[in-house]
Amino acid sequence: MKRGHRPSQQAHGRPRFWGRHAVLAALANPERTVRKIWGTREALTRLDLPPVIPVTYCDVADLGRLVPPDAPHQGMVAEVDPLEDVWLGELLERGAEQNRPLVVLDQVTDPHNVGAILRSAAAFDALGIVTQDRHAPPESGTVARAASGALELVPWVRVVNLARALDEIAEAGFWRIGLTGGATRTLGEVMGTAKVALVLGAEGEGLRHNSAAHCDELAKLPISPKVESLNVSNAAAIALYAAATRPQVGG
Repeated sequence: MKRGHRPSQQAHGRPRFWGRHAVLAALANPERTVRKIWGTREALTRLDLPPVIPVTYCDVADLGRLVPPDAPHQGMVAEVDPLEDVWLGELLERGAEQNRPLVVLDQVTDPHNVGAILRSAAAFDALGIVTQDRHAPPESGTVARAASGALELVPWVRVVNLARALDEIAEAGFWRIGLTGGATRTLGEVMGTAKVALVLGAEGEGLRHNSAAHCDELAKLPISPKVESLNVSNAAAIALYAAATRPQVGG
């Protein structure tokens, strides 16, 4: 039985993924249904494609018309079904006995940033990412390309109400740390050894007041005053590295 904060409904339609990493990762994911593949013979000839997937061979110009302008398709495009919804309660239960960080994104809407954050989350073995449904990009070729395969590896929970989700995350034993340049202490000073949920705000606007109010601590990254702020995907990568390399209890 599915428990906990309900995920939202995904937008209708099948996304198209392009590029070698995104397409091969989708094919390798048993949870992903690939409906169709287009590609050049050169790009697809060495792939062991399941016979049930329709394949259309075409030239580079034809592929270019299937994806956004200048998209680096590397000779292959796949049409896929969106992944099944992930429930927050299930994800938290999965990580109950682990000390893996969770990433919470407060209205981060740029698909390139979300994809890059997924890639960093995979690199540093995060439990998953949590976003709002109406203020986050859908699964898309742009997200998959930026994630470089990590869209198939990192659970992505979409929630209707981020404040309620943060309350549920706290109940699961996570120390919620909101990253903001206005904090007085650094991430390293407030992190401790507990399970952490790293809460990052939107591009430009930063963490909203209500989201900050649902964090246990606010922290900043120790960047030079010569730079006002970092891109949210860069900040997430640094925060995940800090979480991965902090001293552990008994270490």
